[in-house]
Amino acid sequence: MSNLGRKSTETSARALSLFATKAQHALRLLGEVNIYVTSSHEMQDLNRRYRRKNKPTDVLSFPSRAPGVAGDIAISLEIAAANAVEIGHSLATEVKVLSLHGLLHLAGYDHENDGGEMLTRESALRQELKLPVGLIERTHAAATKAAELARKPKAAPKRTAARSATAGKKADSSKSKLGTAKKSPSGAARTRGGRRA
Repeated sequence: MSNLGRKSTETSARALSLFATKAQHALRLLGEVNIYVTSSHEMQDLNRRYRRKNKPTDVLSFPSRAPGVAGDIAISLEIAAANAVEIGHSLATEVKVLSLHGLLHLAGYDHENDGGEMLTRESALRQELKLPVGLIERTHAAATKAAELARKPKAAPKRTAARSATAGKKADSSKSKLGTAKKSPSGAARTRGGRRA
């Protein structure tokens, strides 16, 4: 690696360290925190070993019981880079967002069952530390959007305007015979209700 590349990496590590220290003080989180930026492959391995979820994830926190150590945070550089591109901010900013999320977990917050307490704290710290939208807010926004899309009725297939009179009569008679069943584009009848995949 060239000296320029090394200096850039050192500067990034220094910037992350300064940010994490500032966020840690804002949280009143005592003890050493190690931030490990790694690959999605290794994150999948950590997620499988410690959470029994065999998929990569963006950030994991590992609280410590050792005196003077708050814990460790692992971040997927690949997922952080993809998130940064999708959201439209820098990779360094995304790593800070993920670090803040991990620090909140080390401080004892758990967004999966705290009734919004972590979301509130993350939002306040994000504003204080001048960060864009936080991880929990993004997750909630994505879930809300997915729920809205699931609630929207699916558009019925368009009928062609040019039908023969005989085809129209056959379609009308099949409606009365099927009751609540509808014909799919392939011609097979499907009933309303049923299970979703």
